[in-house]
Amino acid sequence: MQMSGIPFGITDWSSIEPTFHKGETGTAIWRTRNFGDIRVRMVEYTPGYLADHWCTKGHILFCVEGELHTELKDGRRFILSPGMNYQVADNAEPHRSHTSTGAKLFIVD
Repeated sequence: MQMSGIPFGITDWSSIEPTFHKGETGTAIWRTRNFGDIRVRMVEYTPGYLADHWCTKGHILFCVEGELHTELKDGRRFILSPGMNYQVADNAEPHRSHTSTGAKLFIVD
């Protein structure tokens, strides 16, 4: 990845207008910044959130708070707690996430 044309800046995530994305259950609350082709998000999943689709987008995802359960379409399952991350390439391994307690994530894609 080449990052260019992005001047130094600071993001106060609390000042970014949230968008709401319903899951199969629960809601994902996104605060999003775009820097050219790079999307950076602070995402909060409400307790009981379950994604409504298998995602094929690549991400670098860092768990800030809570606990995130991620399942790959091939059946493998992973649990992230604060301080852990996962990374996956575009179109590599379809995945979806859920949380019983809620989670806050920092995502670059």
